[in-house]
Amino acid sequence: MANRLQHSSSPYLLQHANNPVDWYPWGKEALDKAKAENKLILVSIGYSACHWCHVMEHESFEDEQVAELMNRFFVCVKIDREERPDIDQIYMTAVQLMTGRGGWPLNCFCLPDQRPIYGGTYFPKQDWMNLLTNLAHFYETKPEEAEDYAVKLTSGIQQSEKLNFIKEEKTYNIENIQEILEPWKRLFDFSEGGPNRAPKFPMPNNWDFLMRCAHLLKDEAAHVIVRLTLDKMAAGGIYDHLGGGFARYSVDGKWHIPHFEKMLYDNGQLIGLYADAYKWCEEDRYKEVVEETFEWLKREMTSLEGGFYSALDADSEGVEGKFYTWDKVEIDTILGTDAEIFNLFYEVSEEGNWEEEHINNLWIRKEKSAIAKVFNFTEEELNSKLKQSREKLLGVRSKRIRPGLDDKILTSWNALMIKGLCKAYQAFADEKYLDLALKNFQFLKKNVIKTEGGIYRNYKNGKASINGFLDDYALLIEAMICLYECTFEEDYLHQGKALTDYVLDHFRDDESGMFFYTSDEDEALIARKYETMDNVIPASNSVMAWNLKKLSQLFDEKRYEKIYQHLLKMVEPQMKSYGSAYSNWASLLLEEVKGSFEIAITGKEWTQKRQYLEKIYIPNKIILGGQQGTLPLLQDKFVGETKIFVCKDKTCKLPLSDINEVIKQIFE
Repeated sequence: MANRLQHSSSPYLLQHANNPVDWYPWGKEALDKAKAENKLILVSIGYSACHWCHVMEHESFEDEQVAELMNRFFVCVKIDREERPDIDQIYMTAVQLMTGRGGWPLNCFCLPDQRPIYGGTYFPKQDWMNLLTNLAHFYETKPEEAEDYAVKLTSGIQQSEKLNFIKEEKTYNIENIQEILEPWKRLFDFSEGGPNRAPKFPMPNNWDFLMRCAHLLKDEAAHVIVRLTLDKMAAGGIYDHLGGGFARYSVDGKWHIPHFEKMLYDNGQLIGLYADAYKWCEEDRYKEVVEETFEWLKREMTSLEGGFYSALDADSEGVEGKFYTWDKVEIDTILGTDAEIFNLFYEVSEEGNWEEEHINNLWIRKEKSAIAKVFNFTEEELNSKLKQSREKLLGVRSKRIRPGLDDKILTSWNALMIKGLCKAYQAFADEKYLDLALKNFQFLKKNVIKTEGGIYRNYKNGKASINGFLDDYALLIEAMICLYECTFEEDYLHQGKALTDYVLDHFRDDESGMFFYTSDEDEALIARKYETMDNVIPASNSVMAWNLKKLSQLFDEKRYEKIYQHLLKMVEPQMKSYGSAYSNWASLLLEEVKGSFEIAITGKEWTQKRQYLEKIYIPNKIILGGQQGTLPLLQDKFVGETKIFVCKDKTCKLPLSDINEVIKQIFE
């Protein structure tokens, strides 16, 4: 019989709906039961594309004997970390404090009042059964010790992200940037790109900051490592060479063998990163990556209504990577005489280039020029051959049993993709990117933006059910600013400003000036946390700081300016100790040091002028204009003919009509 998860909106929870474990979703029913029966709560957290979550479910949660122990001694609560990151943050912090590491599946045991006493990640079946028995006995016989653990852990959780309040005003200079950059450079892999360790995650905001440094500071080491990393990721097995899109991370140090799940949030950011990188250095491969990933997004991740789905599983038919990997005999049969060329280029071998599994995961280790020379081809001829081969293999692959699709739609992740599509539109002036971004925004406006104020986090099967968290607000506001810069339609900015004011009213901590992750209108958990460290997704506080900066410029809003400067001031002392965890903050700090351009384009030819200007990499700018507008920066700038006005640090240059003269103004 199905348990209480059967009515959930989360595909991950629905995967557990037929377990013999008497799972509850997080909520009043489970929490009241724990208190009434004085039972420990097991909070078990995962997500649908998580391989080891599936393994633990199969080994333990589908087992009648294990389920009997869980049901007898515990109130078992299953949580999708992507729907409820607020709960995940708390218990992830608890497990990290206890064990020094974290990850998913995350299993945390709590007192009936939600305070944690023990936890870990994946447990093999026998270890899990022993733990269940021992913990139940411990709680029954030593409740005072359990209470003592809970007090200490909860205090640690509540103190884990506290920042020292800084009252004095601060000014920044290039030395503050170098203090972040110089120790970070020692951690780069100058052979394979990325950090000098495994596993390797793409970390788009890291490379965005370093690309800005390479450009604005002429930092040669940053230039080398960004180019190397982007090249290696695009050539690696982490990238799907047949269907487009990136997997979540590589388990090795060469970007070869990924954890095969594909996440919307990675690909939204990577589309934007590669689009910006193309503007920076005009590498054709970067444009191909954007185009191929866009086609994957349309083909596999977009609902009929225009929403973007969350993820594709790593597994199919119970085997990780089976959908994406190849036996050489299969490729030879499909491609015939063209197989030799394809196999040499993508490192396909009889024994398999993934040695542990004796199978091939496509990746590139040789230059096209070298392969073309072997077969006496021009590079254009080689490209044509490879493209035909990829299309044939993709056609065959499309008939395989597909990995599971997590079809819930998350506001924050959709917003990240809108931003990526906007960046692609700016780089390539191709309307297809903007059209899809606009369609997605209209979907969000209809389904997750509340008419009475505020937003929802999730949408599935015609229903939105969870209030938005800070990342949902911050990233959606950021997406609205991006849409304005692509269209010059001021309504996007006014909607973003309204959401910003909502955040100021409901998320701000009066004591520290930072933003809580949860609204004051949401249920109270055992801790109300900030999110300040940039991870695979930038921290919601750093995104809000950027939003406030841009909106302060666009609306000449001094209050916003003071708030973003305060946020930066609070976090800046932490940056030099761990640059990769503060890279979005560091980009903001860099812009404070180098200044930013305010570029207004007004008149009938604003579209053409904007498109031309946007193809140039100018990371430290806002752009505005059109044929009419009400923004303060546009006052007195509608003069009939098309003009471009460049201002920097509240100082304006002479308006010009010639775009090339404008570029000289910017780069002089």
